[in-house]
Amino acid sequence: MSSAKHFFTTGRNIIAIGRNYSEHAKELGNAVPTAPFYFLKPTSSYLANNGTIEIPQGCQVHHEIELAVVIGKSGRDIKKADAMAYVAGYALAIDLTARNVQNEAKKKGMPWTIAKGFDTFTPISDFISKETIPDPSDVNLWIKAKPTPEEIEKLAQSLNLPSSYLVSEYGPQFYPDRGGLMSLPPTDPVLYRLYEIVQVYGYPIKAVIHEKFGDGIMSAIDFTASVEKVEDPKGDRVKLVLDGKFLPYKKW
Repeated sequence: MSSAKHFFTTGRNIIAIGRNYSEHAKELGNAVPTAPFYFLKPTSSYLANNGTIEIPQGCQVHHEIELAVVIGKSGRDIKKADAMAYVAGYALAIDLTARNVQNEAKKKGMPWTIAKGFDTFTPISDFISKETIPDPSDVNLWIKAKPTPEEIEKLAQSLNLPSSYLVSEYGPQFYPDRGGLMSLPPTDPVLYRLYEIVQVYGYPIKAVIHEKFGDGIMSAIDFTASVEKVEDPKGDRVKLVLDGKFLPYKKW
């Protein structure tokens, strides 16, 4: 299986499973299948680490983060109990779709391979060993986006600000994490526990929000919070409810 580490150049097929995110399927108005639904992507759509995604003119592109399974040896009619013996490792991938191209093809009853098969439409990481991910069903995947120079320029024009100012704030060094209002970690024990909760559960919560609502954030302005005491024989519990308006990301 040593050649599997070089799947980027030796791989023959990209076999993808469609509609495996039930909430995303519902969002697009598609029925959730009761059995796996497969489609193919060309290996020419691979984009290596630190590459640049090229979006064809007129394409409205959606992205989904995926755990790619790298198959290390050939097989057929494989029993479920033996399946993991054929897995060499994994990779982190992004499945890009030209959604408007796909929708038009569907309306005409035509194949929509091209909508997912443009060059650079499968950004993918280096090989990840099988031992690194002992349980592929229990792994958190997340993705961040940075504005392009063109988007920064358009935003500067919209806000009537010098582009140099926005480049300093949102240029190549930018990652979309908010700064804190105080030194971290906080020393107050109650505040520290809240900080710890965000550190442990923040990214899983973010992933669920994006899966259910799409790309965006929860407002901290149009927002309410409540604290309730829940009596329990084993010890009273603190129940926190955070209720914020969902704000989808927008581009100028």
